[in-house]
Amino acid sequence: MDERIDRADIAWPIIGGKDHAAPSVFRPEALLREARRQRQLPLLAVPEICVLDPDGDVVRHLKRTGTGRIHEGWACYHTELLAFDLDGIGEAGIVGCAVGAPFAVLVAEQLFASGCRLLVSVTSAGQITPIGPTPYFVLIDRALRDEGTSYHYLAGSMFAEAPDAALVARAEERGRALANIALHRGATWTTDAPYRETASAIERARRSGILAVEMEAAALYPFGATNGRSVICFAHVTNAMAQTDGDFEKGEADGAKATLAVVAAAARAWRS
Repeated sequence: MDERIDRADIAWPIIGGKDHAAPSVFRPEALLREARRQRQLPLLAVPEICVLDPDGDVVRHLKRTGTGRIHEGWACYHTELLAFDLDGIGEAGIVGCAVGAPFAVLVAEQLFASGCRLLVSVTSAGQITPIGPTPYFVLIDRALRDEGTSYHYLAGSMFAEAPDAALVARAEERGRALANIALHRGATWTTDAPYRETASAIERARRSGILAVEMEAAALYPFGATNGRSVICFAHVTNAMAQTDGDFEKGEADGAKATLAVVAAAARAWRS
């Protein structure tokens, strides 16, 4: 080892040497400005309610039914934003296939820099603690931080808490009132490595009271908390890590209709 590298440098990659209160030199507003210039896009705000759809099922449903339209002002280099009418609430935006903590937070940063005021993430998740037949939804109130992105926003802790407990409570009340949709509330495990969900890790998560495993919430919540952004995350529990045939069934329209009902419930809770 190079003797010139001190102990602080060794600790740097994940948690050491970070100043969480310092502003970033590289800002989403700057990237979006240059993307609009290069692509000759109009300066057009995104809807105030936006959705992350990591599996892309809702996006595909909106395209298939002709109810989604490309948002011409979305300047992200990596994704497209569909605008659609959300159950009488008004126009909403949705980004599909932003899978994993780094990608989800990158898109979240850009959405809020573009006019978003509420971000709802609904991600496919694996069952850790059985609480009923799949599919069902878990309203995530805290997430185990087994990923790397959150540590750039918030100092080390085991769990990332939802940034707005009152919003979670209102969303739970409205979500439980939905017909034919099972909604629970609890903790999830956020991992960057889904194919390293070992038997011992799953059992350890189960002993900690964790209900499901997903890939985004533990990063989205610190982003929201440190930036004063309204973020709420749901896990759509659809599988038991493919341990049996016939896993990953999401219901009607690949779960898109149920997901949109949950998103609408969260949006109404935020509006209230």
